[in-house]
Amino acid sequence: QLQLVESGGGLVQPGGSLRLSCAASRFTLDYYAIGWFRQAPGKEREGVSCISSLGGSTNYADSVKGRFTISRDNAKNTVYLQMNSLKPEDTAVYYCAARGGYSGSLEDRHYNYWGQGTQVTVSS
Repeated sequence: QLQLVESGGGLVQPGGSLRLSCAASRFTLDYYAIGWFRQAPGKEREGVSCISSLGGSTNYADSVKGRFTISRDNAKNTVYLQMNSLKPEDTAVYYCAARGGYSGSLEDRHYNYWGQGTQVTVSS
């Protein structure tokens, strides 16, 4: 079974940056689209960004457009989420997820495999 492990979370001041990584084991990510999701305390999980299996198509939630960038390095079996200009409202546990096929999605119901999450806290 595909296993995903997120890393790169932490505490950062408003306006700062973090880069999250989603590394896969047991299977290659070449045939999987990847999504990043987040869940803040007391809120529903929301889609942040997604990328197609070959990396040619990306999508972002309106709340992060222009600040976050998703990318993938299939040779390293890893997907990244570069987060710039972070705001306190970006504070959440961030999860990566994988779904078989080409196209990504910002809807969590489309994903079969999930990582354990990494905490991102934006605070001064």
